[in-house]
Amino acid sequence: MPRSPAEARREVEFLLHELFCLPESERDEDVLADTLLVTSELVTNALLHGGGITDFEAELTREGLRVSVSDRSDQVPTAPERTDARGMIRVGGHGWPVICRLARSIAITYRAGGGKCVSALVPLA
Repeated sequence: MPRSPAEARREVEFLLHELFCLPESERDEDVLADTLLVTSELVTNALLHGGGITDFEAELTREGLRVSVSDRSDQVPTAPERTDARGMIRVGGHGWPVICRLARSIAITYRAGGGKCVSALVPLA
């Protein structure tokens, strides 16, 4: 199980390059970048807001790559307001909107012993 976003990205990159044989092209670089960004944001959210990673899975499906990250929190991810009380643009808080934009589908399931699993399907085509 990865302990950091970088470790999770390496696992996904290995899966895509070695097992899926993702060819080298500009379009494939965009797909890889999107997939690695979603992976990073899911793991970062689990570390920052979910009490740590309790499980991690990346699997290829017919629809794309599904990345699932479990954490200790029962709280559903949300996007904070873009501006603060003074009308200033907030720093941070962009991870969940990025995930929602790049993923084809997102599922949040609650774990029997507490916590949740957030799964995002990123299309590979």
